[in-house]
Amino acid sequence: MTFSLLVHDRETGTYGGAAATGSLCVGGWVLRGRVDSGLSASQGTAPSTIWGEEVLDAMRDGEPAADAVARLTGADPGRAHRQLAALDLTGGTGAFTGAESLPVAHHMAEPGLVVAGNMLGGDGVLPALRQGYLDARGDMAARLLAGLRAADADASDYRGLQSAALLVLHPDHPPLTLRIDYAEAPLDALETLLTRAQGAPYADWLDVVPVASDRSRAPKKAPAR
Repeated sequence: MTFSLLVHDRETGTYGGAAATGSLCVGGWVLRGRVDSGLSASQGTAPSTIWGEEVLDAMRDGEPAADAVARLTGADPGRAHRQLAALDLTGGTGAFTGAESLPVAHHMAEPGLVVAGNMLGGDGVLPALRQGYLDARGDMAARLLAGLRAADADASDYRGLQSAALLVLHPDHPPLTLRIDYAEAPLDALETLLTRAQGAPYADWLDVVPVASDRSRAPKKAPAR
């Protein structure tokens, strides 16, 4: 039903997540992230948004992603129908794919990057998702979108895609949370939305809103005349 990518760019300190699916509202169902915790992607035939939130709580409290994923999934009797991927603030990753996940279903995890998917069109989808991101140039959002496009080009979800989402986090910048909840070509719609979000006047306004590293940021007072 879904493929997802979670990454940490050590050079810039940026965290990013991306997901796409052949159903509706992938951003709301799958992706979770907090600048003080890390990222998670919870998916499957019976996805647990509770997993997605609780693994963030655990990582915020210092539990490594791999340990948090193992603990949460091990305690859930319905885990066979679910997947969970997580990336912590050190770049550590963890992932789980339940035994009853619809094939093709699997995950790949390494330091700073984890991909997962189920009901995929073939075994090459997740490697394509990973390599599409790694080979791309540009900012985090552009590279995440490139990963999604590479996965889609390698058959992706065998039903075709209906929704897609991006999430980019950095303590010095407002979160970038973009969601296409339904479209006939969700990756095209996501690219259009990203272009608008990175241009004026929207992007100019982002310079004055609070961020994790400056919680009191606001427009500067105009000088008296």
